[in-house]
Order: sequence, then C-alpha cells, then structure tokens
Amino acid sequence: MPQQTVNNSVTTPGHSGQRLTLVIRGLKKAFSDVQAVDGIDLEVSPGECFGLLGPNGAGKTTTIEICEGLTEADSGTVELLGLNWKTGAKELRQRIGIQLQETQFPDKLTVEEALCLFRSFYHRGIDIDESIKTAQLEEKRRSRIGGLSGGQKQRLAMATALVGDPELLFLDEPTTGLDPQARRHLWDLVDELKQSGRTIILTTHYMDEAERLCDRVAIMDHGKVIALGTPNELIASIGGEKIVEFAIDSAPHQDSEAALHAIAATLTAIPGVRSHRVDASVHQLSVDELHVTVPLIFASLERQGLHLNDFRTHSATLEDVFVRLTGRNLRDE
Repeated sequence: MPQQTVNNSVTTPGHSGQRLTLVIRGLKKAFSDVQAVDGIDLEVSPGECFGLLGPNGAGKTTTIEICEGLTEADSGTVELLGLNWKTGAKELRQRIGIQLQETQFPDKLTVEEALCLFRSFYHRGIDIDESIKTAQLEEKRRSRIGGLSGGQKQRLAMATALVGDPELLFLDEPTTGLDPQARRHLWDLVDELKQSGRTIILTTHYMDEAERLCDRVAIMDHGKVIALGTPNELIASIGGEKIVEFAIDSAPHQDSEAALHAIAATLTAIPGVRSHRVDASVHQLSVDELHVTVPLIFASLERQGLHLNDFRTHSATLEDVFVRLTGRNLRDE
C-alpha cells in the first residue's frame, strides 16, 4: 500500500494516519575508506520492536548512532517522532532513551544515585523506585556500581535509558558479553517494555535474540540492508522450514570440486530439498518435511557409497537466512 504524506511527515498505512516513529532515507556514512552505511532506507511504526541485525562491522551501530544524534550522516535524512536533530534536538532529547553498547558509570556512585542523576536531565519521567523495580535491582539500590555484575550493570543502563519515560528507545547490543541467565533477564525486561507500547530499536548480532524480541528485522551487511521483514517472513523466504546438516566420511578424491558437484546434484534432485551448500566440509540442506526427506537423503548417500560421520537437524533460523544471502556464517564474522 502506498505511503501517505501529511504535513511533510510520513504516516503509517493502516494505522489511521498515525505518524511513523522513525523514517530513514538514503542514509550514508563513511569513515576514511570504509563505507559504514551505504544508502539505507527504513521505516519503523509506533509500538514496534525493530531489529537491526548483522555481523560486527555491518553498519548497525553507525546507523543507530546517527539516529541518536551522536554521529552526523554524510548524506540522507533521519526523522524521529516527526522531528530531526537539526531543528528539534532539544525536544528529541526529552523524548528518546538510549542504551549504548557500553555505558561507563562512576564506580563510586550507588544505583540510586545514578538513577537520580539521570532523572534530573528530564522534565518528566519515571519515579526512581519504579525504575529500580523495573531493572530488578531492589537489593542493589544502595550498592556501588563498581561492585555490580555485568548483567546488573546492563540492567542499570537500561533503567537510565528509561528514567525519562521515552517514547522511542534505542538499545545497542544490549546483551553482548552477558551470560545466558543475564541475557534472559534482559529479554524479559524488553518484553515488558514492548507490552507497555514503547517503540524499540534494537541492534544485535544474536539471531536468536532478534527472533525472540523483534516484530520486524532488517539484516545488514557491508552497510546495506540485504533483507527486511518479520522473522517468520525472512525464514520462509529461504524455502523449507527445516535444516539438515551432515559431514561425509569420504576419501580424499571425494572432496574434489567435481565430486562435491555430483553430490550436490544428487541431493538437490531429492523431492522436498530446496537448497544445498557446503561450508567447511559440512553439507547443509534446506528441506520441507524431515520425516519424508531424511530417509531419501540416507538412501541417496548409500547408493553413492558415502558414509556419514555426523548428522543433525534444526528449524530454520535467521542465521540460515544470513548464510543464504551472504554465503557466510554470522558467527564466523
């Protein structure tokens, strides 16, 4: 559906003319000879949790820092809440919240003192008691920040980003470096924020995190958006709902390019196999139905005299989308 334009600001189709929370057009930013952001266009609706995904160096943080007013773009435009940083900076600072990749607090401040300090920056905001409760830091209220764990510091950073009661919240790699339990705590907190109706922009290189939290995602690579949609839409776009991975215990000559091509041709001819690729000697197939396709794969390999030394299956993920689009594993970046 075409977008409507009212009073020079883009509105959300199907939302009663409601203005988009974030609009990015033709955004570019280079550092020396590196094109960090290369002409991206994005729109985010009110109340949406939108994810910017991709490997380190994809341009996610640069994009979000331009949106936050921390970095100036070389070209393109960014509109937040109907405003821009050139003419509406003062108002925007009161209406957005920011959690950076890494927040450095003075170690000798207590949790309560840090929140009081950040709360003083805003004309209106959330009560300090509520902020501490939201961050699940009640028992650490009077503890010095230097003694907090990594997960507790991240929750405090989230609380400081929320203390001004923002309409739009930026979270840049909020769970990087955290243990699994701390990550889950942050996920639960983001879920609560989503339920409150806030618009959230989240950057991450954890695809499971994006699938769990985001309504829509943009996958970035080398400064460009290479895929955009809901997690389910992007996963469905690669064809097949299941991924089959296996290695072959083969003789050296069977690892030749001609042999691999012959194996690939045989496997892709199997009904239900959507695609095939080989990465570090591991074959990966995208298939429709495991119970139908797996026996056919076994039979095909047996006819070729090939023996498996590993075999596993999993549901398709955003990681598989990235691999299909780039030919690289995100975890290897």
